[in-house]
Amino acid sequence: MQIDRLFQIVYLLLGRKTMTAKELAAHFEVSVRTILRDIDTLSSANIPVYTIQGKGGGISILDGYVLNKAALNEEEQKQILIALQSLAATGNTDANRTLSKLSALFQKTDTDWLKVDFSRWGQGAQDNRRFELLKTAILRRHAVCFDYVGSYGSESRRKAYPLKLVFKSKAWYLQGYCLEKQAYRTFKINRMLHVQLTDERFPARQYSPPSIESTDAASLSLIDLELEFSAQAAHRVYDEFDEGCIERNADGSYHVLVRMPEDGWLYSFLLSLGRDVKVLHPARVADYLEEIRNKT
Repeated sequence: MQIDRLFQIVYLLLGRKTMTAKELAAHFEVSVRTILRDIDTLSSANIPVYTIQGKGGGISILDGYVLNKAALNEEEQKQILIALQSLAATGNTDANRTLSKLSALFQKTDTDWLKVDFSRWGQGAQDNRRFELLKTAILRRHAVCFDYVGSYGSESRRKAYPLKLVFKSKAWYLQGYCLEKQAYRTFKINRMLHVQLTDERFPARQYSPPSIESTDAASLSLIDLELEFSAQAAHRVYDEFDEGCIERNADGSYHVLVRMPEDGWLYSFLLSLGRDVKVLHPARVADYLEEIRNKT
């Protein structure tokens, strides 16, 4: 988000000549302190921004300054455009505008080669609305209420301070501080139902979530699984596991070694594969899976 805002600040100052920090803060919906940090960042990048004190003063950019694409090499220009294309996939309209401007500045006409869409098939509008609401809640520091479906099918009403959106292992997660549990929690966004923005605000500086990796390790028991898949399940094998975990056998079947959290989701996942998967190790997982199958 910052690189997008920095470029837009430069464009605004080039067009309007002078703006106050308060006006810029209102435009971007951030604090005045954040804008002042952005101005320092631009100055350190040798962009000639300066402040004028007193009535009629504000933040300006040196007359005659032209944003020089030569400040970035060819590879850096491409990386910026790719980053903006990815950001635009989250529904960020400012990123789309900035992408258009920078594409023209860099004289790049081949920016349509990448399409990033994080929404599920047939659920684009709903997923994007939920994502936009959570993004707004994080940036404006508003608590959210929602119904959450847990790994074991239980549903509970939650209220949380949303802190960070994380994309990991083909899914979006929200890291936040759960007011019911009085602890940091990671919520899978697809399982967050009836999400509502509340009027309650929270101080962002008091809350800093741990990394999603450490959250998983602390709350879940990880086990080493040895699995064997039939040849017919090849598409599921490559969809679900990293290629480094997979070994193809001479008969066309697949041998997979992977570490996964042992919870209700794991057994639901294994059951969804039907008879195309066989658990070789640990034996207790194989036995429990077979017990569940026999009951259904």
